[in-house]
Amino acid sequence: MAQKKPNKPARTAPARKGTAPRSVASRKVTARPLARKAAAVAKKSAPVRTSTPVRKAGPLVAKKAVPVDPFAEKSLVATFTELIRRAATSMPPDVLSAIEAARDREDEGSVARETLGVLLENSKLAEATSRPVCQDTGMPLFEVAAPRGVSIRAIEKAAAKATEIATATGYLRPNSVDSLSGKNTGNAPGRGMPIVHVHEHARAGLRADLILKGGGCENVGTQYSLPSSELGADRDLEGVKRTVLDAVFQAQGKGCSPGILGVCMGGDRASGMAEAKRQLFRKLGDRSVEPALAAAEEELLEKGNLLGIGPMGFGGRTTLLGVKMTHLARLPASYFVSISYMCWATRRASVEVSPAGKAVYAQ
Repeated sequence: MAQKKPNKPARTAPARKGTAPRSVASRKVTARPLARKAAAVAKKSAPVRTSTPVRKAGPLVAKKAVPVDPFAEKSLVATFTELIRRAATSMPPDVLSAIEAARDREDEGSVARETLGVLLENSKLAEATSRPVCQDTGMPLFEVAAPRGVSIRAIEKAAAKATEIATATGYLRPNSVDSLSGKNTGNAPGRGMPIVHVHEHARAGLRADLILKGGGCENVGTQYSLPSSELGADRDLEGVKRTVLDAVFQAQGKGCSPGILGVCMGGDRASGMAEAKRQLFRKLGDRSVEPALAAAEEELLEKGNLLGIGPMGFGGRTTLLGVKMTHLARLPASYFVSISYMCWATRRASVEVSPAGKAVYAQ
């Protein structure tokens, strides 16, 4: 039977003065984590290699730049954020011109003239400082026309992200309140906000129209079902006119007049109100292509201003800045008149994005 060799004693490192000898084996085990740490630090602090590596002979091939998709979500976030900023901080020129003309029509020294002057000064300061025109920055409503193949989901997500960024930046107020809990959602838009409508068009570029609609003017929007015995309004254009003037009278100054009306005859309760709101994207100077509605728009604007409600309900010659009308088909049993009221702070803007990525903004 082979005899076992005796275990060799562990070698010991020379002991320092005043210390006990320590085995080499134990010293290696203890030093290993420190060595790893030192190696990691050395790796981080190592000088950056600046010498050019040797390349094999042959022609250099330049890398192809990856084109940026202007209709992708990331690109649209930046586009929509700027669209919100412009709408929130600067008034459309046609609306400013209408307010200036209204101020000049009011009597010298009247509250109406002074009020309209304050609105103009407020608008100029907001644009100069890139701050919101009104403390109620409104509900964002996007109407987007996109070419075939563009992702609707990408557009919706981009609009929501842009709304969040614009809120965090201060162009929008934290305006979203959860209806069930009553809690404000902060910078993040809540369920159903913003409102985004997307449809396909035949053009190669993308167009987005935005309006920021405040809660005060939204509160005085209304809907009538004709006939109305109370107003003596039948199911015809004359009956529609009666309902529109009644809506203006009922609103008084609560809609932050002078206001702009979007009116839709027909449709159902949902489609009629949606179409009435779309009329608010129209410029004040245009008129309906249908002669009967164009004449009704002029008539209602004139008669609305004869009600004497005036700016903010203080009295005066200017209660309305414009009336925009349209119509939809209806069922035989229904005749709805939907009226969307927009306050003096008509914050709207648009952008057209070309396939090459060029964005052109307008109001």
